[in-house]
Amino acid sequence: MLGLNACATTSIPKDAEAVKPFDKEKYLGTWYEIARLDFKFEKNLDNTTATYSLNDNGTIKVDNKGYNTKKEKWTQSVGKAKFVGDDDIAMLKVSFFGPFYSGYNVIALDDDYQYAMVAGKNLDYLWLLSREQEMPEDIKAEYLKIAEEIGYNTSDLLWVNQGMEK
Repeated sequence: MLGLNACATTSIPKDAEAVKPFDKEKYLGTWYEIARLDFKFEKNLDNTTATYSLNDNGTIKVDNKGYNTKKEKWTQSVGKAKFVGDDDIAMLKVSFFGPFYSGYNVIALDDDYQYAMVAGKNLDYLWLLSREQEMPEDIKAEYLKIAEEIGYNTSDLLWVNQGMEK
């Protein structure tokens, strides 16, 4: 999922590297959130997804959805993402709140664009994403190892329940 904090920075955690080469067309579509470091804008959300599509102006439309287990209702947040530099480097900035942007960095991605790990601007933001509602254990283990090498405390990850129909 994309970071929803209203921060203007577009950085990447120290020791993390954005995927290159990156094919934005292959990345478009729906991703299921497998795990995240929880934060206030996703608090109490399960069945979370992010759907990416191209806007007419070349930016990427970001459509995040999730089921709030406390309020017992679906929530949605729509924003936009832009590349920080070249569009073949998976380093973007995302905004859900006007002029405020935050970092969105794809730091692990399989060749078939089925599994991804996304870092925010610092070690407070991390997401594991999959095209399916589950991620194979070997991919999960590989991504957790990468995250730990960067400095993430992966024991703090919240594992998202998926499978509820929208």
